[in-house]
Order: sequence, then structure tokens, then C-alpha cells
Amino acid sequence: MVERDNGTGAHKSSASAHGRRRRPPARRFGLPRLRPPRFDAARLRPAYPRPGRTGYRRWVPSWRQALGLFGLVFGTLTAIVMILYARTEIPADLNAFATQQDNVYYWADGTEMARTGPVDRQDTALEKVPEKVRWAALAAENETFYSDSGVSPSGMMRAVTRMVTGGDTQGGSTITQQYVKNAYLNQQQTFSRKLTEAFIAIKLDNRMSKDDILEGYLNTSWFGRGTYGIARAAHAYYDKDVSQLNASEGAFLASLLKGAALYDPAVGAKNHERAVERWKWILDRMVSTGKLSAEERARYTTFPEPKAPPKPVNLTGQTGYLVDTARAYVSAHTNVSDADFDLGGYQIRTTFEKPRVEALAKAVDGARAHLDPDEREADQNVRIGAASVATDGRIVALYGGPDYLKQGFNDANSTVVPAGGAFTPFVYAAALRDGIQRERGATRTPVTPATLYNGDNKVAIRTPEGPYWDRSGKIVKALNDDSKSWGRITLKEAVAQSVNSPMMQLGMDVGLDRVSRTAVGAGLLPESLGPQVPAFSLGTSTPSAIRMAGAYATFAAKGMHSEPYSVGSLRRNGDAVEVEKPTAERALPAGVATSVDDALHEAVKRGSATAAKAAGPDAAGKTGTGPDNKSAWFAGYRGKVSTAVSLTRIDPKTQELLPLDGLGGAPKTATGSPYPIDIWTACMAKTGG
Repeated sequence: MVERDNGTGAHKSSASAHGRRRRPPARRFGLPRLRPPRFDAARLRPAYPRPGRTGYRRWVPSWRQALGLFGLVFGTLTAIVMILYARTEIPADLNAFATQQDNVYYWADGTEMARTGPVDRQDTALEKVPEKVRWAALAAENETFYSDSGVSPSGMMRAVTRMVTGGDTQGGSTITQQYVKNAYLNQQQTFSRKLTEAFIAIKLDNRMSKDDILEGYLNTSWFGRGTYGIARAAHAYYDKDVSQLNASEGAFLASLLKGAALYDPAVGAKNHERAVERWKWILDRMVSTGKLSAEERARYTTFPEPKAPPKPVNLTGQTGYLVDTARAYVSAHTNVSDADFDLGGYQIRTTFEKPRVEALAKAVDGARAHLDPDEREADQNVRIGAASVATDGRIVALYGGPDYLKQGFNDANSTVVPAGGAFTPFVYAAALRDGIQRERGATRTPVTPATLYNGDNKVAIRTPEGPYWDRSGKIVKALNDDSKSWGRITLKEAVAQSVNSPMMQLGMDVGLDRVSRTAVGAGLLPESLGPQVPAFSLGTSTPSAIRMAGAYATFAAKGMHSEPYSVGSLRRNGDAVEVEKPTAERALPAGVATSVDDALHEAVKRGSATAAKAAGPDAAGKTGTGPDNKSAWFAGYRGKVSTAVSLTRIDPKTQELLPLDGLGGAPKTATGSPYPIDIWTACMAKTGG
């Protein structure tokens, strides 16, 4: 019986009308009742630590757990990489090449000193680059270029590993990746930049032909000497059009792709050695890849020496030396690569003070006016280097040579001129600080400025075991200037009067290793120190004028030393770029430095440096004459500025030092030269401390 529900049109069974439930079909037909599964999170959670295990086995995952974890991590990383790849777009424009600028150098007061640049770059069509020159680049950087997908997984792993371990990442990229880095990104070696580089490279490889990518790479790569692109590199190194390059020249230019700062032969002997080695390797590589015949390779036995780099015409006089010094500091004390710096846009505020630079150059010119190289052979090939360093490390002036465009080598940074007696203050300082030891194993004995030493001429030098014998079997004896014997003399007086015999014996009594540490702590470079024999105390070391001025500034600063620096600040297009600045460190106890300072003031007042009195009443300093009369120095300070002047003669063919005998018309028996102290006095009298 069925009734219709009033108002709804729905049917209702009679059984339902009387309140009885109808059985589900499954029950009516005797089938088992099915229940929907219930979610149990506890059953899905891995059993960890593992039940039923004891000891360390409880913590060892099962193979199912390990496989599941690996799958989870791999899947997550794959998803992240796919998302990042999809979101990475090829930039619409090339990077900084569109806005290449000069680098501008400024004096310490903010006025402009010089400009370098602009970047030397010129695009060239790939067909104009000889095929063997192209293959030289491919052999050097990416021989599988035409068959790879634009990235090298193994190279990426090596690059990332080197980034993590702090090594060089060069060589971890394909040419496509390097082109992406050159044209679209930057030179920073970070994981995010490397990942972006790989994604863009893959997309670019699918969009551009291999020839177009190679053309772009050769036109955007840095080849050093301010050049970007192989066309300008051909002119910079061989003064010829790129189409005229042969395979040998191409192999050398390809070596520069690994790092022009390391492979440009003009930089130094080590660079030349590296360049020749890599040039040979690239040519051999071309043979092994079938791109150069063994017969042609056999013809290339002589390294294709590139021409010397030209000097910018706006770097005349001292300006070029100043720019080179500041440029070297940027390279060594910032994260700015040479390639990035050559793109330009940097503003370099140097520490050089124009009035001091001009005064120093004028003082040197005044001394040179007394030389007559046309009439006197002894006046030929004279080299003068000078530098002024403040007690806080600022290099405020230097004199590198007569003209940067005529002599590119910076004599203010030369490390071939023996310091002579100008080194003895470091011996004196070491003795005052560490004391002396005349018997092996005995307690060290303190010394003071008033301690007496034998100042006679030809005093035999002694060690705790007895006289010091040289290799020829002779006892070493100290020789004083003019063979003068001073008798018993205080250490302070020995320094002030430049008496050799006490200083030579004092160095042995202190220990030459301790003297070395004192000199290095004050500011001299370890590699400039001479061999540790008795003559070491009399200045066989060859510090640069910059380093000697910085070390004497340590005495002026009461024992605090700051490393010399030449860049006060660095900006790029107005934005500050971090540059390392030295901090003052305690090199000598204040009392020791004060005692050395007293001796140096005494040298000017009534000692061997009285000619420096004209600089002012607060002048302090020390003369120096190198072994065999082959160098002359004066180093000293007024107030907070220290200046060192070196003079020598160098044979231009052999680069050997020549004696100063007869320099400036002086008697050939005269030792040293008055010119360093004259230069120092004229400069310091005008500029002060």
C-alpha cells in the first residue's frame, strides 16, 4: 500500500508509515555488511625508534624508512628546481655593457686626480674570427660545446664544491653558462647566482643557435688590459685585426679566458711562465680533439709574445704611479674582480694629498738637478723612490720615478735597495724589548739606552760559542764608517752616530730571529728581509720606501702600527663598496718606541743626520748606506707623517745594483749620498708633519 504525501508529491511506503525500517539490500540477501575505512594517523606514522630492537639498532632506520625519506627529499628538491626553472626568465637586456663608464680617481681632498677607461670593447661577427682561433677557445674552456645542453652537471658540482670549500670556481661552467654570466648576470660566486645561471643557460641553449652563443661569448669575455671581446683583445695584445690571428696567437688569447690577471705576461715572470704552460696545453688539446693537425702544431714552438701594454696618456708624471698603487689596493682589499673593475663606474677616493705629492716630486727634481749623466758616468741610471706614510697608515705621497709614461716601474715600491744603517733602529728596538743573551741557555739580560758596547773599528763579532767564522774561514769583523773607533759607547749614541760595530754585535746578542720579528711587526715585509748573518743588522734587507716609511711611523706612533693603505673609500655609481681598512695594532711597547724615538731625534740634533735640522725642530730620522756603497737612504718623521727616501743605481741591462762612488761629482772614496736626506729635508720643511 502506497500513499502520496500531501503537498510534496513524495511517496511513502506503508511500512515506513507505521515506523518500521527497511533492511539494507545487503542484509536482505545475506551479504556481509561493509563499513567505510577509518583514517588512522598512528598507523601511517613510521615506527621510530624501531620497536622490538635494543641498543643502537633502535635508531637505525629500516630500508623502507630510508627509501621513503630519500624519496621525500628527492621529490621535494625536484619540485623546487622545477618551480625555480619555470620562474626563471632570460633577461631582456644585457648587463652593464650598455652603461660602461670611466673609473675616476680622486685626491684625498675629493678633487679629481685622473680617469681611466672607458672599457675597450667591440663586437665582431663570428665568421670574422678564424675557425682555429674559435676552437682554441673551445679547447680551453668547453670542447663539448656543440654537443652539450648548455650546462655541465659535473662542472656544476665541482663549482659548488669549490665554493663551499673556498676554492676557485673557474672552469665549472660551459661556454653557454659563462656567456650568461658575462651578458646577463654578474661575477659573484654564489650558489643562487650559479643556479640562475644554469637555468638561463638551458633556456638560452634551446632558443639560440650554438654559433650565436659562441659569438656572444667571444664578444663579452674579459681578456684583460681593459678589453672585452676578442676583437679588441687582438689589437691590445698583437696590434692586429682578429681575422689575422693564427692558431698560436689564438691559443694565447684563449689562455686569458681562465683569468687575464694571472696569464698576461706583462704583469710579471710568474704570469709569463703560467701563460706559456697554458698556451702549450691548449695547442696540444686542439690536436687531441682533432681541430689542429700534428704538423701545424709542430710549427708552433715559440711562444707568441704579445706587445707591451700602452700607458694611458693622462697618467703623466706621478699620477700613473698613484693610480697603479690605488688600483692594486682595490684588487687586494675588496671583492671587486679585475674584470668587473674594468667595466668602470667606480669612484676611488685615494689617501694621496696633492700638496705633499707635488712637494716630494719638487724635492726629488731639485736633487736630480745636481746630476749630470751626460758628463759623468757615475750619474747615470740613478733610481730614486720615496713615500710618505701617516701614523694611521695613510700613504699621503709617493715618488715612483721621473715620469710614469717613461718609466712604468714604481721605485717607491721597489724591493731591491738595501736599507743599510736605516735598519739599525729595529735592532735597537728588539734589544730594548727582548734583552740580550751572550751565553747559550743563560737568562736574557735587559739592556737600556745607556748600556755600553765596544764601538771600535774591526771588532770581532762573537756568538755564545765564540767568534763568528764566515764560510771562507775568516772571523767576521765590523767596519765603521771612515774606519773610526769610538771606544765604549752607549747604544743610544751608537744609533744616533751610525756606529756599525755595536749594532752588529747587538744583533747577534739579541738574536737575529728576534730582530726579524721586530722589523716585521713594525711594518717590513718578511720577504724583503736579508739572510740572517751578522751583516743582517747593518741593513742587508731591501724594504720598499713605502714599507720603510710605514715602519718608521710605528716609532712616531709610540709603538702602534697600521698597515699602509692608499684607498680611503670606494663607490660605484654613488653606492658605497666595502674596502678593507687597517686597524692599529701594538707592535712595540710604548717605552721601547719612545727610546727609539729619542735616539732618532738625537741623530738629527747632534748625530749623523744633522742636515735634517732644516726640516724643523721636531725632525727625527736615520741615514743609511748599503753594503758596498750601492744604496743610500734617509728615513724619518715630523709629527704624524713619516717619509723614506731611497737612492741607488741600477744597470738597465742586468738589473744589478751599481756603486754610488763619485755620484754627483763627490770623491770616489765618499760613502753614501747626501741626496736622500736633502730630498727628505726639502719635502718635510715644506709640508710638515
